[in-house]
Amino acid sequence: MTKNKVCCIIGTGLIGGSISYAIRKHKLASHIIGVDTNKANANKALALGIVHEVLPLRKAIPKCDYIILAVPVHTITQLLPIILNHITTQVVIDTGSTKANIIQCVQHHTKRKQYVATHPMWGTEHSGPSAAMHNAFTHKAVVICNKNESSAPALAFTHKLYTLLGMHILYMTAQEHDMHTAYISHISHITSFALANTVLQKEQKTNTIFELASGGFESTVRLAKSNAAMWVPIFINNKKNILDVLMELEVQLAEFKKAMLNNDEAALAQLIIKANKIKKILK
Repeated sequence: MTKNKVCCIIGTGLIGGSISYAIRKHKLASHIIGVDTNKANANKALALGIVHEVLPLRKAIPKCDYIILAVPVHTITQLLPIILNHITTQVVIDTGSTKANIIQCVQHHTKRKQYVATHPMWGTEHSGPSAAMHNAFTHKAVVICNKNESSAPALAFTHKLYTLLGMHILYMTAQEHDMHTAYISHISHITSFALANTVLQKEQKTNTIFELASGGFESTVRLAKSNAAMWVPIFINNKKNILDVLMELEVQLAEFKKAMLNNDEAALAQLIIKANKIKKILK
């Protein structure tokens, strides 16, 4: 299906690099072209064998059969219309963490049907080609949004590609996707950033943080190591949904604060027991 095809991956960092590893492992392309404006990343991707060659975007497009966009969401909205302007028969797939704004930027493009909006639900706090991982997507979910706006061949190709990568596929509208990811992903990053800033503000002795930090603290603030270049555009693009969940978080924090101010052990216990219900969902 794809073994003799040429793939172009735009963005050779964590997501693009990990997808490239999977494509190479499953022989879903005979040649992979990398596009990356960061020369250090491009050279590293070549050195690690993530891509076979690196080319400028305009030279890469006519040489490939399908294109995967794995760059920050604001860059996707800039590049996607340009890419659609220059493709002929290629399928274009993006991996952005927000979808509504990306889809909107090409809503009326004549090549819209050759584009499939996706979001592989995997990532780490690390970035760059060195962060790319083998087998990263096995048994993970990928969301395909607004599938009826893509052509049947483009959709079938994308479905087959992600299935061969070992992923299970969910279909949503862009609005549904952005709402759900605000609840389960974007808010987690904001709270991790906020907690890290709180601890750094209150605990001036960094050695103490290092010495005393346990597994619980480490896992809670792990996401605070994430790259600002990726997450600032996500927060801005999905602002409405994230602000909605932030307001609910403030309500929940106020409940804990109220219970502690009143020395209300029963109320604290109820808040914790209510939260424990998450164990039935996340095992």
